[in-house]
Amino acid sequence: MDTELARTFLEIVSTRSFIRAAERLHISQTAVSARVRTLEDRLGRSLFVRNKSGATLTPAGEQFLRYAPGFVQLWERARHQVAVPPGRRALLSVGGELSLWHPLLIDWLLWMKRCAPDIALRMSVDLAADLARQVADGLLDLAIMYAPQQRPGLKVELLLEEKLVLVRCGGENGSSDFSDYVYVDWGSDFTAQHNLSFPDLANPGLFVGLGPLGLDYILAAGGSGYFRLSAVRPHLAAKRLHLVPKAPEFSHHTYAVYSATTDEALIQSALEGMRAVAGQREA
Repeated sequence: MDTELARTFLEIVSTRSFIRAAERLHISQTAVSARVRTLEDRLGRSLFVRNKSGATLTPAGEQFLRYAPGFVQLWERARHQVAVPPGRRALLSVGGELSLWHPLLIDWLLWMKRCAPDIALRMSVDLAADLARQVADGLLDLAIMYAPQQRPGLKVELLLEEKLVLVRCGGENGSSDFSDYVYVDWGSDFTAQHNLSFPDLANPGLFVGLGPLGLDYILAAGGSGYFRLSAVRPHLAAKRLHLVPKAPEFSHHTYAVYSATTDEALIQSALEGMRAVAGQREA
């Protein structure tokens, strides 16, 4: 069976829509429908019921859902293993959200170089939704992200729980009138909590999508914003930054996402390093 048929099926299941599946796969809705028809012809059963609210699985579709993720993942694992470089025992494909690369994933790469040099690595950066899809499709063995989507056949493990704290540059009393506030996008959970605590800051003067970028900016230009406590701790100790008194703190979680059918020993080698690096950041 063409693996693209199974991937298309899984994308429709995830989005519950032929239209949204086409957008994610970067193909036309007609192409999505054609793939589904081909798959249904080969299986001899209808897989979806389409209506105004989207697409739902038929009983046959529910049965096929039990096998489709494993089929795609098996093919991708076989393809990866054939591509293992000489002198390495395995290839591990890992993806992460952009803001997790500095310093967490960089530190993890250094740990892997020291402690697991026989594992070849293929690294990528993407959005959370796309990372979860790539793990489900077998394109990635492991993804590191803030707010993982639940998908069939995926395991989710909490790696790191941090605090986001409000700091400002300058002024030892740490007061802030928010005229120079920098909004850092820490994901949907943070946005919801932030909007409840600061309803008047829904339209800030400066919005950045990367924590280190926002931190470098306020260190250079002044201002205030929410950042990971582990990232600002050295600046607090050096009195370059100050905590804003009585400002709410928000929890910020980092997760590892991997397939239930992935090589367990390989994944555990990677997670051992992730836990070690995360533990150092929490210390």
